[in-house]
Amino acid sequence: MPERNDAALDFLLNRRSRPAKTLTGPVPTRAELELILTAALRSPDHGKLEPWRLIVLETAALRRLANLSAEIGAKVGIHPDQIAKARLAYDTGELAVAVIESPVISEKIPAIEQTYSAGAVCLALLNAALAAGWGANWLSGWFSHDPTFCQRGLALNPHERVAGIIHIGTETATPPDRPRPDADQKISWVSA
Repeated sequence: MPERNDAALDFLLNRRSRPAKTLTGPVPTRAELELILTAALRSPDHGKLEPWRLIVLETAALRRLANLSAEIGAKVGIHPDQIAKARLAYDTGELAVAVIESPVISEKIPAIEQTYSAGAVCLALLNAALAAGWGANWLSGWFSHDPTFCQRGLALNPHERVAGIIHIGTETATPPDRPRPDADQKISWVSA
């Protein structure tokens, strides 16, 4: 009989992200963050390819990215309200981790499975931050898919893309819980 971990199960059944706009300092120390990052890197990885990497973004980098997103948004015609909303977490946050999908050429492992692995790192990082007692939120946004933002802002290689940006900090407000999926509508049972 497997050993049940009620604390872990309770955490997963009750976890919820905190809106990035409600996160402030203090943020994890480098040692605290390294533990969270180590947990995230234990994500499922078919073929042990490690098709991802992490970029830790501290306050000055977040402000630079906020300005860059506004510059790019104005050039490509994004509505000013959308630009303001997109940059809010970067203007007020003090720590985020960009999870970068960095696919590896493989004859055995399809590219889509490498994408899923990068997504698993995002969720594991989010959950590790929450489990460590921090507020955290997984965001992306229009600018994280913009080639100029990715190259100038994050120095991504041409084959790489942003899987997610996990904002981490101290929550200033606990949001109300949101509606959750109806399990009866989302789960099918197949017996034969």
